[in-house]
Amino acid sequence: MTSRGTTRRSLLAATGATLVGSVAGCLAGGRESVAVLSAGSLATAFEKHVGPAFADETGVDLRGEYYGTNAIVRMVVEGTKAPDVVVSADATLLRDRLYDEFATWDLEFAANSVGIAYDPDTSFGAALDAGEPWYDLLLASDPGDVVVGDPDLDPLGYRAVQAFDLAERVHDRPGFREAALERVVEEPDEPQMLAGVESGSRAAAIVYRNMAVDHGVAFQTFPDAYNFADPARADWYATASYAPEGEDPIEGRPVVYNTTVLGSADAPDAARTLVSFLAERPDLLEGAGLTVSDDLPRLHGDAPAALSDLPT
Repeated sequence: MTSRGTTRRSLLAATGATLVGSVAGCLAGGRESVAVLSAGSLATAFEKHVGPAFADETGVDLRGEYYGTNAIVRMVVEGTKAPDVVVSADATLLRDRLYDEFATWDLEFAANSVGIAYDPDTSFGAALDAGEPWYDLLLASDPGDVVVGDPDLDPLGYRAVQAFDLAERVHDRPGFREAALERVVEEPDEPQMLAGVESGSRAAAIVYRNMAVDHGVAFQTFPDAYNFADPARADWYATASYAPEGEDPIEGRPVVYNTTVLGSADAPDAARTLVSFLAERPDLLEGAGLTVSDDLPRLHGDAPAALSDLPT
């Protein structure tokens, strides 16, 4: 009997082959590229893993720019950026902001978890390795020793705030969220969040697992109660929220990456081929520290005919 996973991989391979062949035909007259505006947490995954493999297989270059997802959707809506492909670290955020004017569908292709990356050579890191709770260490740390993302610019930033909220209740630490926010420092450039940990100028950072894997930095995943990795806890995650400046509150939810091709894409065929490539190469994504569960990839919305065979 054919397993669900085998059937899915075979289906993806067939779809990918069709799209790659279509793009290859378009490349006879010269080399093509696809412009990607992606969540900053995927910068290394795309530049070192996905991009090179995609170029080798299709002859299409991936030209990536990386920012917080909140910033990305604002750029698209305001017209300051016009990529072919958008990649979000919050599937719901992409749908809420870009459907229906800019896109009508998306593909969920990977998941992640939130935790704390740290330098074991600092007193903070040594105590963490010795079993001290991260939340007590954070409150005892010097201001600025621990880095978080900017919650007004990216989901990683507001997930840190939401994690503080949930940890306050899970560990019975009244006032922890606000006390923690008074001690951390915000880094608006998501791809640079671990620079201070690597250089020794910061003790730790609240990041996604794949970011620590990318940089070879020590990492402890938060408990399932607030690592945003367990779909079964979605209702619990949603009890924590954060309102970016000037926007409605965003509820906590599992970390799921999704992608779409904008209706205004200059290279729609190459863009759809990249989406298919992300769906059919979980090995590249897992090698970059991401998670691809059995229910991924998954289409949502009114997808183009070229992708209609992918799972929904």
